[in-house]
Amino acid sequence: MSEYQANRATPFEQFEMIDAIRRWQGDVLASLGFGPVESSYRFIASGPYWRLRDYGSPCQSRSVLIVAAPIKRAYIWDLIPPVSAIRRCLESGLRVYLLEWLPASEATCGIGIAECARAISVAMQTIGSDDSAQKPVLMGHSLGGTLAAIYAASAPEAAGGLILLSAPVCFKEGESLFRDALVSLVPTPVSHATPYPGSVLSQASAAASPVTFVWSRYLDAISCATDSIAMDVHGRIERWALDEVALPGELVSEIVEWLYREDRFYNGMLGLGERTIGLHDIETPTLAVVNTADLVAPLNSVRPLGEILGPGKFRIIRYGGERGVCLQHLGVLVGREAHAHVWPQIIDWIKGLESETRVRSQAS
Repeated sequence: MSEYQANRATPFEQFEMIDAIRRWQGDVLASLGFGPVESSYRFIASGPYWRLRDYGSPCQSRSVLIVAAPIKRAYIWDLIPPVSAIRRCLESGLRVYLLEWLPASEATCGIGIAECARAISVAMQTIGSDDSAQKPVLMGHSLGGTLAAIYAASAPEAAGGLILLSAPVCFKEGESLFRDALVSLVPTPVSHATPYPGSVLSQASAAASPVTFVWSRYLDAISCATDSIAMDVHGRIERWALDEVALPGELVSEIVEWLYREDRFYNGMLGLGERTIGLHDIETPTLAVVNTADLVAPLNSVRPLGEILGPGKFRIIRYGGERGVCLQHLGVLVGREAHAHVWPQIIDWIKGLESETRVRSQAS
């Protein structure tokens, strides 16, 4: 690139280069043995910005639709066998599907929250055509859980259950230091003409909460020095963290402005096409897992949903975090303690939904 061209480069062009460099660094880590070891799956449906994976199940009981977060790659759900959320579900006899988001292109920059909700709707309809006996359970981590909750509010009767893993559904000012710092760092409106580089959000997150996204990673690496398994997981998460994915500018703008700044979902003012929905529209039985060491999705970011649904339909599992997870926000997905103690409770909760379904069916 000439000096003239370099001077004309936009900030996004510079971040696109950073994205490429970070992905190259991730490929180097993968070549050293820190890549994911994923379960087999097949694609059964797709759209301009998404694809639906089917992992199958040897038992074919209730279906679970995992809604991946639009940031980075979906393989964090299936990193390696000992700490794979997908394998935990499969081993329990659940039929597992995963909705993954594709890297944004110029053709998909205008996709926003409403389009993501429609993608979840199509995925649910596809799953329903294979298994109509029981309603699928929706499950999501982080922003994937937020999108799952928004869909559940828009279609209260569609899902048999909702599982939120470190997934905020309300963004009240003053409840989360991460939320307050992020809205001050990410300007909006965002251009919808070009993809939004993932490294922009990565750097904004690091600036918003350096303890969460920078220092904790170094401290975690030190604490793993004498634990080869923990160090192996840590290295694979570092590889995942470098695997940047561009997002649609519209989606980034709506997430930051409508959710983080204006808290429209909690306030019942979130527009989806011709409809306006809010947290009060969720009627689905919900399980929320909260990592008390996580600043991104603290307890207060899900507590209001529990107040709406009441104890009969809402349960919280508190999890204290652990070493070896690199980023505490990911702990529930990749932590050994989480897989030993939290995931059995998640599976039991899903099976409890199955029991309730059978009782209602027999009563009717």
